[in-house]
Amino acid sequence: MEKLEQRARGGDEVLPAPSAPDSSAVALRDVRKVYGRRAAAVTALDGVTLDIDRGTFVAVMGPSGSGKSTLLQCAAGLDRPSAGEVFLDGVDLRRLSENELTMLRRERIGFVFQSFNLVPALSAELNVALPLRLAGRRPRRREVRDVLAAVGLAGRGRHRPAELSGGQQQRVAIARALVTRPAVLFADEPTGALDTRTGRDVLTLLRELVDVDGQTIVMVTHDPVAASYADRVAFLVDGRAAGELLDPDPATVAARLAGLEPDRHEADRHEPDGHEPVGLEPGGEKLR
Repeated sequence: MEKLEQRARGGDEVLPAPSAPDSSAVALRDVRKVYGRRAAAVTALDGVTLDIDRGTFVAVMGPSGSGKSTLLQCAAGLDRPSAGEVFLDGVDLRRLSENELTMLRRERIGFVFQSFNLVPALSAELNVALPLRLAGRRPRRREVRDVLAAVGLAGRGRHRPAELSGGQQQRVAIARALVTRPAVLFADEPTGALDTRTGRDVLTLLRELVDVDGQTIVMVTHDPVAASYADRVAFLVDGRAAGELLDPDPATVAARLAGLEPDRHEADRHEPDGHEPVGLEPGGEKLR
C-alpha cells in the first residue's frame, strides 16, 4: 500500500500522515504480545482493546507484573505487538518502518520517566532543546525558555541538573517532553523518585497540562494519590483488564487496587528481560 506522508512542521523530516481517522489519541485493537516461542512462549498481551480520547488523563494501575510497562511500550511504539493494531494520533503503527517509528516518536510523543534521564553536563535549556536537535531542528532560545516557564522554571534555564532539586529536574524532563508539542505524553512512574509534596506539585502540573492545554497523558503508576489526578484509571492484573474507575479518588483507587490479586494458576506468568506482561480487556471487550 502506498504510504501517505506529511512534512513535519519546522523541519525537513517527513512523517506518515494519519492512515485511519480516529478521535482517539491512542487506540489499541485486539492487541496480543507474545515473548519467546513454543514451550518458552509467554503471552504478555491477550486481546487488548483500549481507546484513550484526546485531551484526557488516563492512569494505568495494577500489581507488579500486571502489564503496565508493556502497555506503555506498545502504545508508544517502543515495542511491536505480535498481533492486532495500534493507532497513535491516527497513524497505524503496523505500517511504519523502524525509521518511520523513530520519526513519529520524535515529533508526536513525549516521554517522562521515574529517573529524570537528564544529561548532567548540559544546562536545563540544553536538555530541553535535545529533542529538537535530534529531529534536525535548530531550537529557538525563546521557544525553549517559554516551555521552561510553562513548567515553573523561568530563570532556571542555565542551571545544570546537579544545581536543581528533584522536583525541578522532573519539571525539566516534562519540559523536554513537551517542547515538540506531542500528541501524547507518556509518563512512567513520574513521581516515583520524589517526596510526597514535590510529587504532588508535579502531578498538579500534569493535571494543568490536560485542563489548560488539552494535552493527552497516559501515566503508569503504583500510587493511588497519583492516579486520583487522572480522569480515568484502567486496572490490570495477570495481563488482563480488571475494570476501570472514572473520576477517581485515592481511597477508592486504593480499595480497588487492594482487591486485585493475580490468578493462582497464572502465577508463573512473567515477562522476560524485565518487561511486564500486559492486557486490557480479554476477548475483545472494550475499555472506554
